[in-house]
Amino acid sequence: MELRDILRNLPEQNDPNLLVGHSGSDDAGVYKIDDERALVLTVDFFTPVVDDPYDFGRVAAANSLSDVYAMGGKAIAAMNIAAFREDLGSEVISEIFRGGAEVAGKAGIVIVGGHTVKDSEVKYGLSVVGIVHPDRIVQNAGAVAGDLLILTKPIGTGALSTALKAEALDAANYAPLVASMTQLNREASERMLEHGVHACTDITGNGLLGHALEMAEASGVTIEIEAETVPVLPGALEMIEKKYVPGGTLTNRALVEGHVSWDRDRDNVIDELLVDPQTSGGLLISVPEAAAANLLEDLRAGHAEAAIIGRVHAKKSVSIKIS
Repeated sequence: MELRDILRNLPEQNDPNLLVGHSGSDDAGVYKIDDERALVLTVDFFTPVVDDPYDFGRVAAANSLSDVYAMGGKAIAAMNIAAFREDLGSEVISEIFRGGAEVAGKAGIVIVGGHTVKDSEVKYGLSVVGIVHPDRIVQNAGAVAGDLLILTKPIGTGALSTALKAEALDAANYAPLVASMTQLNREASERMLEHGVHACTDITGNGLLGHALEMAEASGVTIEIEAETVPVLPGALEMIEKKYVPGGTLTNRALVEGHVSWDRDRDNVIDELLVDPQTSGGLLISVPEAAAANLLEDLRAGHAEAAIIGRVHAKKSVSIKIS
């Protein structure tokens, strides 16, 4: 059973101050405080995707914060949430927390505490609180026919992390992988708000096509993605060709099956890249065509590989079209 089926069985949330809850596929919940302020609430944690504990802490923190930025919010505080093996040394745990604290500092937030449990597998992340004006919430619903789609970071983290676990990734490809996963989406969020964003989501575990599908279905549109324009991390295509493919790729392929049409010859490597599960990926932004070029120019000051990767159309027979 999929998580969405489980959530459907939960009691309805009737609090009028709950502006965004679990009924959709948004990146975070939003709860109204007053006419000027609403809280953005999210939590995320996962097992290590890199070997270095300090890098793992940085990646996990950046990933957790991303949901607030995708909603157009400003992160203000967070709490650590972690699981550690009993035999894990205190130095390793300290390095994970240090990495998380460094990213939190760059985000301008405070980590006010947290909770840990014993577990057979290491896990770390943050529970994050942000703030947003109730009238300026950005959701994955709202994409409009005629919009252009901008992706702010290259994809391929799943394949590269899988190769890393197999000790098949060299230092030249490791460095850009970590740099991408630790880069905050804060600046991209601020820029999109300045250019009249219609919809946004961050690209994480469901891969580019999975999250684009959520946006398309929530908005009642068809999203066209031009595969050759999608930015890719160095070495990602090579790792997929060498069969370093995470298990999540198969899950994501099944998720989008029946919702995608292809206007070109199929390419197994590109197909798998488009459903590659991402960790701390970029923002997928739906913006009016007239604003897209200026937004892209502003984004590239901090996100050099940001690119226009597609267009929004009126609803057709499928939700996603690959050209």
